[in-house]
Amino acid sequence: MNLKHLFYFWKVGKLGSVIRAAEAINVTPQTLSGQIGLLEESLGTPLFARKGRSLILTEAGKMAMEYAEEMFALSAELELVIKHNPKGRPTEFKVGVSDAVPKTLAFQLLQPAKSATEGVRLVCREWKIDRLLTELSVHRLDLVISDKPIPASISVRAYNHRLLESGITFLVHNDVTPPSPLSFPACLSSMQLLLLGEDSALRNALDGWFEKKRIRPQIVGEFDDSALMTAFGRGGMGVFPVPTIVEEEFTLSGEFSVIGRTTEAKVTYYAISVERKLKHPCVLAITESAQRFSAGASEA
Repeated sequence: MNLKHLFYFWKVGKLGSVIRAAEAINVTPQTLSGQIGLLEESLGTPLFARKGRSLILTEAGKMAMEYAEEMFALSAELELVIKHNPKGRPTEFKVGVSDAVPKTLAFQLLQPAKSATEGVRLVCREWKIDRLLTELSVHRLDLVISDKPIPASISVRAYNHRLLESGITFLVHNDVTPPSPLSFPACLSSMQLLLLGEDSALRNALDGWFEKKRIRPQIVGEFDDSALMTAFGRGGMGVFPVPTIVEEEFTLSGEFSVIGRTTEAKVTYYAISVERKLKHPCVLAITESAQRFSAGASEA
């Protein structure tokens, strides 16, 4: 792709007019239109459409504009950094965390990445797994941490790297009076439960376990985000599950009590990368941290 053609397209898109863009960059409107035509020819699709006397972006044009905005913003940033900080800028490590991953676990895994490279700046994004994998595929993210491997329905060239596996613990706020004299896990049938949504790996594992144990949970809340589920649990709205590997984060303060634990239902967490063999120092620090974290939890 000819970057000059892309620059001309970007200017027209920003200013909304070939004439205004031509004046801004000191070229003739004919030259500008011709260069954009060459760009559209090379891409095989029109980027602008006429609406009356105005130019509007096509769907392809809108997509191209997003990329052009980012490219020229980075170009401006590069110029600024070189002029004012010629020794270099802090390295960015951009990681996406699936919203079903507990925040305490995400923190434990990501904390070592800060010290893996001197001056690293950690950028975290939290979305649904499909959005995160899209961002990973176009290199807007360096890594995705998820509670499940790449779904078969999503076509991206990336690789699953298993981080750790954990059983599941059921917690309840100490202000909640235990409503059942039954032993665990039978008591769960008579307790109000807060659960993650059906898209989460933890929920899928529990659904199969509930069926096997003939438990009929009274689900009073269902959440896509683990932090929101925890907030409702903290408010005494019901019993909620967490990976056993982070159980101590909740019980140390004395705020929550353990109803019971199971290793028959498990959840596995993954690092998803475009690298088949991991080389990024921050990613390596995360995988090593996961191994130590998992080993420490097993010993406990």
